[in-house]
Amino acid sequence: MVNSLKDTTTLSNGVKMPWLGLGVWKLKDDGETERTVLSAIEAGYRSIDTAAVYANEEGVGAAIRNSGIARDDLFITTKVWNSEQGYESSLAAFETSRKKLGIDVVDLLLIHWPVKGKYTETWRALEKLYRDGYVRAIGVSNFHIHHLNDVFVSGEIKPMVNQVEYHPLLSQQELRQFCQTNGIQLEAWSPLMQGNLDQPSLAEIGAKYGKSPAQVVLRWDLQNGVVTIPKSTKPGRLKENADIFDFALTQEDMEQINALNRNQRFGADPDNFNF
Repeated sequence: MVNSLKDTTTLSNGVKMPWLGLGVWKLKDDGETERTVLSAIEAGYRSIDTAAVYANEEGVGAAIRNSGIARDDLFITTKVWNSEQGYESSLAAFETSRKKLGIDVVDLLLIHWPVKGKYTETWRALEKLYRDGYVRAIGVSNFHIHHLNDVFVSGEIKPMVNQVEYHPLLSQQELRQFCQTNGIQLEAWSPLMQGNLDQPSLAEIGAKYGKSPAQVVLRWDLQNGVVTIPKSTKPGRLKENADIFDFALTQEDMEQINALNRNQRFGADPDNFNF
């Protein structure tokens, strides 16, 4: 059972990763990112998820430096963007990210999307960075089972994390099971369905515990063994998203939420994207 914001899952290589973190997609690098990350760290968050394409790694880096928290106590994730994929270009892209973040070692580096004809080469670059000690863990984002199988065949190290769109309307049971079987930690982006939380059953379940639909969904993620990174810029909402450790959903609640699945994506399908 996950009981606090400091609780971690242990990745396949032994690295500990917080179950709940902050995503910074769409946060601007005009001070907003630094302010938000500092608020989150103050509220107890220790995991921050950014990406090269978000164009706010410098803001995350400023917050890391100004937080007063030891670097080793924070877990920082970034990602290689699609246009930089390939072996040499991924190594160069990582170096750029590392400089923007202002840190020597990144805790988790992900391939952002499975770019056809490129992601296996990109994976080789991530393996090199991992072996050389520049990253503590490596993984992928938005990979279906067949993409993962490609990496298993062409690579030498299995991804430690697969970050995908995951929420009650898209519960990806087959992928979750596959990742579990292969020692890959599943992580949810857009866990709160980009605000589309108006499902009566979520409100009903929340009312039993004095919790909001958002809190119910985040608790469901954790009880399904899925790391989750909700995004918010509001200090109050950051605290609310983290206030999910004083209740537990019953098996019946979990099944009721599982039943909401309709394979509905708010983002692109990893088999069909054009960016």
